[in-house]
Amino acid sequence: MSASKTNPGRYFEDFRLGETLRHATPRTVSEADAALYLALTGTRFVLNSSDPFAAALGLKRAPLNAFLAFHIVFGKTVPDVSINAVANLGYAEGIFGVPLYPGDTVTAVSEVIGLRENSNRETGTVYVRTRGTNQRGETIVEYVRWVMVRKRDRNALAPPASVPKLESAVRADALLPPEGLNLSRYDRALAGSPLGWNDYAVGERIDHVDGVTIEEAEHAMATRLYQNTAKVHFNQHSEKAGRFGRRLIYGGHVISLARALSFNGLANAFHVAALNGGRHVAPCFAGDTVYAWSEVLDKAELAGRGDVAALRLRTVAAKDHLCADFPEKAGETYHPAVILDLDYWVLMPR
Repeated sequence: MSASKTNPGRYFEDFRLGETLRHATPRTVSEADAALYLALTGTRFVLNSSDPFAAALGLKRAPLNAFLAFHIVFGKTVPDVSINAVANLGYAEGIFGVPLYPGDTVTAVSEVIGLRENSNRETGTVYVRTRGTNQRGETIVEYVRWVMVRKRDRNALAPPASVPKLESAVRADALLPPEGLNLSRYDRALAGSPLGWNDYAVGERIDHVDGVTIEEAEHAMATRLYQNTAKVHFNQHSEKAGRFGRRLIYGGHVISLARALSFNGLANAFHVAALNGGRHVAPCFAGDTVYAWSEVLDKAELAGRGDVAALRLRTVAAKDHLCADFPEKAGETYHPAVILDLDYWVLMPR
């Protein structure tokens, strides 16, 4: 009998500290990707919506949404990193580099930077640093994520535990505004809000008010858009015997919905510059309605820039729960409605 020609994916004991994983498949993005992402998320941020607006700010045209770029890169890593995952646990040290434009081709590579077997010996945590680049080798996004992966054999020997030390946040002086960006012609009326960087205060909380219900077809289409092959999002036949008895919503779809909802209150947060950290607190399913609120964690000027500055935001998404009471942590425990806790930097006109 010949060896199987199919690939079951990596289990925890298959990873080696320091190894490099080159991910298939290069992906040339197009205007259709941007249009479908808009249809699936409802995002309204102007820089990603209008070629003339982007050109007026010094960009060659409207770039793809930063989180669309992130999800495309993330999707490439799934077959090699998390196809046998129990859960994606967190993110850190995410930097968005050059904008991703229609016509660019995305490739991705990851390095295994940490491994730790869990005490039950049935799973382990894998830490990877992933870099997505365009056809010129320029970095589109680079980030760390860690994921709990099943073991193939409970009795398989695990490598010595090695957990990387990660920064709690990207430094403001490491943020990279798009090359050529000049906000002297930024039109706040077209962007959707008169509020700029100076109008926000550290500690301020913003209820984004609106809600969006996740449809079964939408989340599946969104995840396919990123070529994310994780079984838990697609295969009801297998998942009906799983822990929840149904398919899970890809956490990245919740990130995109929360970012889209944040337009109401943060319309001029036109560009995501960094991902400091994030946690998918609880599962989300088709039929759930997502709401979101944000807190301003920090403000930072950018060296040599009088036109643009940065806000550090914490955006919390909740399901089937209005956010007027700002549901969040109570000690170490989250409010039962919370599904996402995301920490990131955005750029905003001053």
